[in-house]
Amino acid sequence: MATKFREIFEEMVTKYEKEFDEFQKLHDKYELDPRKWQEDFNKEGAKIMEIVRAYENKLCGHMENTQNATYSANLAEKFRGEIKRYLPKLDMIGVTLS
Repeated sequence: MATKFREIFEEMVTKYEKEFDEFQKLHDKYELDPRKWQEDFNKEGAKIMEIVRAYENKLCGHMENTQNATYSANLAEKFRGEIKRYLPKLDMIGVTLS
């Protein structure tokens, strides 16, 4: 049986498969030439981050204001880690290179 964060991750990428596939192509281009692709990466990445945040809230949102807040933060980190296995430059969304 998959862990909860993996189940939510699988649900997210299945439901938004087209969006994630398209962003993966841009992500790969960005890895090769960040300066050239930064603007497109940030624009399309913002859409991906909205999806990620929605599913992260689905996973952890009800725990934030309880005694499980620390567990919730760890769960969110595991969820983000799962995404970063496929999109290692996820944290670069919104960054401006000079």
